[in-house]
Amino acid sequence: MQKRMGEAVARVARKVNDTVENKTDSLDLANCKLMTFPVGIYKAMRSVTEGIHRISLANNELKSLTGRFITTFSQLRELNLAGNYLHRLPEEVTSLLHLRAINLSRNRFRRFPEPLAAVATLETIDLEENEITEVPVEKLASMASLRSLNLRANPVGPEARLLVRPLVPFDLLLSPEEPGPEA
Repeated sequence: MQKRMGEAVARVARKVNDTVENKTDSLDLANCKLMTFPVGIYKAMRSVTEGIHRISLANNELKSLTGRFITTFSQLRELNLAGNYLHRLPEEVTSLLHLRAINLSRNRFRRFPEPLAAVATLETIDLEENEITEVPVEKLASMASLRSLNLRANPVGPEARLLVRPLVPFDLLLSPEEPGPEA
């Protein structure tokens, strides 16, 4: 077990070093079995954080994200957090002034992560396969940049189905409505 953990740590370190040395705009830490975002990465990447525009932390075991993560990578345009155990986002998400796409599919959200509604630049929100039952219809309708909201495979209430064109300027993806029980 310790050998596997050591290999995982080494893999993360290699990926971080590649990003720093090559000054790329992406950090890919998908499939690294991370339970938290490693604090040491903040220090290792401090010289390049402003240039990071895309981060993938998909398919890890993250239960939460810290405000520090968001404020450190303030220039993010794309954030992929699919396949984790997240159920909420920190309020600091509202400070991501360049964020265009966020993938939160296959997580544990029960409600639409409301801080996202305050991110004016968001064009794409993927929340497929969560446990979302409530959607802030009015807030979503006022998101001027939003082009696509994926709520497939969520037990959303009937109010979300009212978010149809021409009322909202974005594509709303929902699972087909289940037929109700017959009386």
